[in-house]
Amino acid sequence: MTTVVTRSEDETATAGEQLARTLKAGDVVLLYGDLGAGKTAFVRGMAKGLGANPDDVSSPTFTIVQQYGGAGHTLYHVDLYRLEPDEIDDLGLDDLVSGEGIVAIEWADRWRSRPDDAVEVKLEESGDNERSVFIRDGSGG
Repeated sequence: MTTVVTRSEDETATAGEQLARTLKAGDVVLLYGDLGAGKTAFVRGMAKGLGANPDDVSSPTFTIVQQYGGAGHTLYHVDLYRLEPDEIDDLGLDDLVSGEGIVAIEWADRWRSRPDDAVEVKLEESGDNERSVFIRDGSGG
């Protein structure tokens, strides 16, 4: 597990950008954290790391899934905040995560069928405007 301490939204985005540069087609990133923890900022950084315009990234709370074209991979940004588990089951996430894009899922704890080999990112406030970003790669490390 890797831990990064960030002190601003830009630093949180940079952590996402660095992670994105290590990802390959078909990778899934599960994001956990309270409201305002920085999940969307992290995904904004992922978009930049994949060659997509980070300014296009916003929380897909109402659209559920947004797609951003990168230089090499498409980033799918999913937000499960407003959905119940049965609605999530009907969303077709299994098809999305088995594709060739990279999928980042906010509020991933709501998805019952999370893949075991996904990268997990947990964002927590750690005081004094700091956030701790815990990243566990899909191999459990």
